[in-house]
Amino acid sequence: MKRTSLLVLTILVIALITACGTPVPASTLVSVIPTVSSSVVLPQTSTQQPAIVPSATVGNTEVSFAKDVMPIFSNSCTKCHGVDQVKAGLDMTTYDKLMAGSFKGPALVAGNASESKLIELVKQGKMPKRGDKLTPEQIQIIINWINAGALNN
Repeated sequence: MKRTSLLVLTILVIALITACGTPVPASTLVSVIPTVSSSVVLPQTSTQQPAIVPSATVGNTEVSFAKDVMPIFSNSCTKCHGVDQVKAGLDMTTYDKLMAGSFKGPALVAGNASESKLIELVKQGKMPKRGDKLTPEQIQIIINWINAGALNN
């Protein structure tokens, strides 16, 4: 009975940690499910977001809004934010409209991707709501562009 309770508790803890977005490595699972006679060791978790690389380049070239960022927005964002409709008041069809923000304020903070609502929603997987989520490479391009000052280049 004690072993079953320990196993159920361990599974619940792992499910909670995983649901919060913190992956649990297989090596941790082995140490968390010990024999009944030993104590349970809960895995250490971090509440920090992954680091945002403050680079202003993609590869060896400067990030361009027109060539690098806008194609991502056109492919993944503008159907809901500009072409068919303007959800939340955010129109992403042009640089000026994007920089005007939404009903809730600015979508991004030029020079500071970590404080930009756009990046927060994309990294959390909340946007885009329809279609494929952005790849880590696409997210990094947008981050680099914002950190470089979100220029209209």
